Amino acid sequence: MFFSLSLTTFVSICGGLLTYHVIPKFRDMFIKANLFGVDLNKSSGVKVPEATGVITGCIFLMVSFIMIPFTYSDYLLEQTKTPFPHSEFVQLIAALLSISCMLLLGFADDVLDLRWRHKLLLPSMASLPLLMVYYITTNRTEIVVPTILRWILGHSIQLGVLYYLYMGLLAVFCTNAINILAGINGLEVGQSIIIAASIAVFNLMSLNGELAHHHRFSLYFLVPYLTTSLALLAHNWYPSKVFPGDTFCYFSGMTFAVVAILGHFSKTLLLFFIPQVFNFVYSLPQLFHLVPCPRHRLPKYCKETDTVYTSKANFKKEEMGTLGRLSLIILSSLKLASVREYTVQVDSDNDTPTTVDMVECNNLTIINFILRLTGPMHEQTLTLSILAIQVLSSVLAFMVRYPLAYLLFGEVVA
Repeated sequence: MFFSLSLTTFVSICGGLLTYHVIPKFRDMFIKANLFGVDLNKSSGVKVPEATGVITGCIFLMVSFIMIPFTYSDYLLEQTKTPFPHSEFVQLIAALLSISCMLLLGFADDVLDLRWRHKLLLPSMASLPLLMVYYITTNRTEIVVPTILRWILGHSIQLGVLYYLYMGLLAVFCTNAINILAGINGLEVGQSIIIAASIAVFNLMSLNGELAHHHRFSLYFLVPYLTTSLALLAHNWYPSKVFPGDTFCYFSGMTFAVVAILGHFSKTLLLFFIPQVFNFVYSLPQLFHLVPCPRHRLPKYCKETDTVYTSKANFKKEEMGTLGRLSLIILSSLKLASVREYTVQVDSDNDTPTTVDMVECNNLTIINFILRLTGPMHEQTLTLSILAIQVLSSVLAFMVRYPLAYLLFGEVVA
């Protein structure tokens, strides 16, 4: 794919400025359509437009569409004798199709409030065009074996259909991981921008390698994504004037999955998702309802001190199964959760008080875990703390990606 990075940056900046000025103009329209929420970590009770990530996503797509004729201008104007790169063009269209599908499905989730099983199914469906194009144009399914095991397994292993299963699950994970680590102003958009910037730096560092073409492909999407997302962050930062909604989380996750799969660095992508991976694993007992999960797991707000503190779930002990009890025992023994058992008396039908065994546990998210360690803090400070962890995780990812990978594999692998 031949295109000017400077031209892409210029058009993307224009898209970012357009996003910044358009979002406030849609405020009343979103509220009138009942697409709004109330910030539970504020005492003002002001209506805040929700699902504004759809504006970011639409302008991102506009920029991407505008860039298509410039990208292939030499072929369209017949200024080159090189055959038209049909396979690359199909990859580009499939990538935009998957992102568009996920943007639509994310907006549907914000409007219809879909169930969790739908949130797992929809990204799988949206990733199918991407995987089909990958199969037709590339079909590369081998992984490099660490040097210490090559005398047994050889230099690489062909995974075949298992690799496609991994890429499909990667799309599902990326679209939901950002959505799970959310609930305070600026966090969803902020972590997404840091991940995108980290991937872009990785792409720029690889432009002189043998896979430079694939990294240019990644930058084609990441540059407009960064500029439009920065514009959204300006309005979503504390105190938030808009909420990005599930629309932005799904759109972001699919964008990352697209550039990683078609850019041939799907394994490297997970390194930039270290906090999201930890948060997902930490949340598993509640996500799979081994432990009862409330509708909202965001921290609680204290009006007197204008701070947020750890939110907790209270439920009957009998509502947990064996796996749920085992999960809490493990988390409690590792000091990862605060678990307390107590009893309450409730009135029965025969007016005789009945004792019920109850369990209290902090909600299993990184946000609540940090608050459990530090105590109450201001919401903006909490956001900055988590984003700092995201930055440090990216630094760690680069250390693993280069020095450690070279030590394990004798070469830098994707």
